[in-house]
Amino acid sequence: MALLCVHALRGGRFCSLSALLTRNFQVRKQAGHPVKKASWSLSSRSSCHTVHLRATPAGLPLSLHGNAGRVCYQISPKITSPPQSGPVLLQCGHHFHTSAVVRALPAAPLIWMVLKPLQKLLAIILGRSIRKWWVALPANRRQLMREWAWQRRWQLAAMTGVAMVIVALLLLTHLDESPVTGRTRLLVFSRQNYMELAALTSDAYMEEFAELFVPETDPRHQVVERVVQHLAQRNSDIPEMSEVTWSVHVVQSPNTNAFVLPNGKVFMFTGMLDAVADVHQLSIVLGHEMAHALLGHSAEQASLSHVVDLLSVVLLTAIWAVCPRDSLALLGQWVQDKLTQFMFNRPYSRKLEAEADQVGLQLAAKACADVRAGPVFWQQMEIRDQLSGEPTFPEWLSTHPSHRNRVTQLDRLIPQALELRESCLCPALPATDPRTVFSKSVRVLLEKANDHGRAGPGESLKPLPRSPTRLPAALLAQTMLPLSPNTDQEIKGPVPVITSDKAVAPPVPAEEQHRVQSTS
Repeated sequence: MALLCVHALRGGRFCSLSALLTRNFQVRKQAGHPVKKASWSLSSRSSCHTVHLRATPAGLPLSLHGNAGRVCYQISPKITSPPQSGPVLLQCGHHFHTSAVVRALPAAPLIWMVLKPLQKLLAIILGRSIRKWWVALPANRRQLMREWAWQRRWQLAAMTGVAMVIVALLLLTHLDESPVTGRTRLLVFSRQNYMELAALTSDAYMEEFAELFVPETDPRHQVVERVVQHLAQRNSDIPEMSEVTWSVHVVQSPNTNAFVLPNGKVFMFTGMLDAVADVHQLSIVLGHEMAHALLGHSAEQASLSHVVDLLSVVLLTAIWAVCPRDSLALLGQWVQDKLTQFMFNRPYSRKLEAEADQVGLQLAAKACADVRAGPVFWQQMEIRDQLSGEPTFPEWLSTHPSHRNRVTQLDRLIPQALELRESCLCPALPATDPRTVFSKSVRVLLEKANDHGRAGPGESLKPLPRSPTRLPAALLAQTMLPLSPNTDQEIKGPVPVITSDKAVAPPVPAEEQHRVQSTS
């Protein structure tokens, strides 16, 4: 009798391994015993191996060294039935064990994130070293090097041209077509790499906001959850939309913000819920953020930043090599950083925001939202910023378009979005345009403010109306947008039909409403 101690390979229990691994064991003759052969077939996804075992004297174990836990087996002749002699494999040890799965870090984006701050430091050190080396050269040596460079100027120019062509070819091989819009763009990092990085980022956000998440039973969470799922279901014809599992997390914070990660994690701040006036505006805001995710804007912006940073390294090295003093080199570096931001990074960010506005409006239109509420939302945001004293900056200093330019762009896209909405067989919209209602409401309030100014400080003036702060609770009974009659899938829960134009405009007192009707 002998013990066979086997180190298990990856997989789990002996009887549950999967995929085509065959190990053949040969027990060779020893001490007068005939040679017996035993074949052991396993399922695993590893490569095939053949292991030869030699029989040992009775009582000593046979050992096969593998990758994980040890399993003991007993090989003994079957003496109860002489005609069936031969070794029998019986399990006598514990089951196979495997180590926990360790997720590999996404190599390319993380390497870039680590090297990005280091490459500037290396460029500064290199440029400064070149400058000190040049200053230390004797005058005659410097003159000889100038003459050598001038004599070979065409060869140097040709080498520079070849290098530029190689860089251009490398960039051309990383061109990609944007989903939905079909725009050609540069993608240095693959979508898979950024999905892995998004998983790490979402884990960090989940840990950061762990104490601030509202419960799933909260009406605010329920309204966002249902609108997100409705947008995803109505736009399931887009592969990038249907391939992602969308999950909602509402953060208790006064910040007027919302964002969606590429892996479908939706983070909505309660401050943004206080800023929207109805479910249509909420659909347009969520459509904008989901458009960023399905278009892969984070990977696209990182790719442009990566290329610009690499090209900036050459210029930064030249600045530190040419400037005679470190102070001038620091000034030149500051100017270079600002030019890079204002000429490349921020304009490109505004371009991606405008594209997300366009695609987000299309997503909301296919979800049967009243797309006319989009410009109203940004008008509300402009008034909100003015009332709160938020400083305003020129658009060219910002990463986002101004509220006014967003209103202009959305107004231009509304006719196309309405045609798309109608083609999806959505219910008809109210005849009253929410943009008109909002404009008249603001005009009435401004007239009242002027009248109050002429009457003097004796009268009290009511403040400009703000968006309702208890919006989710009020909309819980009407969480979903109206569905078209031929909807393939039903979404559980009540389906609202919002027909009141007051839902998309701030509340107006009765006397002001009478004046609006009289003016129209």
